[in-house]
Amino acid sequence: MSESKTYAGKCFCGTVQFAVSGEPMAMGYCHCDSCRHWSASPVNAFTLWKLAAMKISRGADSFGTHNKTPKSDRKWCRNCGGHIFTEHPHGGFVDVYAAIIPDFPFKPALHVHYQETVLHIRDGLPKMKDLPKEFGGSGELLPE
Repeated sequence: MSESKTYAGKCFCGTVQFAVSGEPMAMGYCHCDSCRHWSASPVNAFTLWKLAAMKISRGADSFGTHNKTPKSDRKWCRNCGGHIFTEHPHGGFVDVYAAIIPDFPFKPALHVHYQETVLHIRDGLPKMKDLPKEFGGSGELLPE
C-alpha cells in the first residue's frame, strides 16, 4: 500500500491550519471575475481536492464564510482576513489557493474562465472559455 503525501497550509496569521493529502483533482489558473475579486489579483492559482482530502487541524471555529452563489462557500480567517479555500459541496471538492500550501509542487495544467481574463498569459497551457465539460462547462478552448 502506498503512502499519500500530505501538504500543510495555513491562513496569513496561522490561526487556521490544515492539511491536504494525496493528489489534487486539478490544478491551474482561474480568470473569472469572482476569483479575481476574491483574491485581489488578476488571476488565481487553484488546486482542486476531494473534500475528504482536506483536514482542518486548527482554528475550525475561526472561519468566516461568504456565499456569492449557492455553489461555493468561500472560507476566510476571521482573525487576519486571509482567504483560505472555497468549498464546492455540490461537486464534492474544495479549491485550496495554491499560495497557501507552500510545499506543494504546483503544476498548473490549464486556465479556466479565460473569456473573462484581464491578464493574457502566453504559457502554452490550454485556455478554457469557461470550464472543462467534466466540471460542467462547455469544454471550449480559446486561442492563446
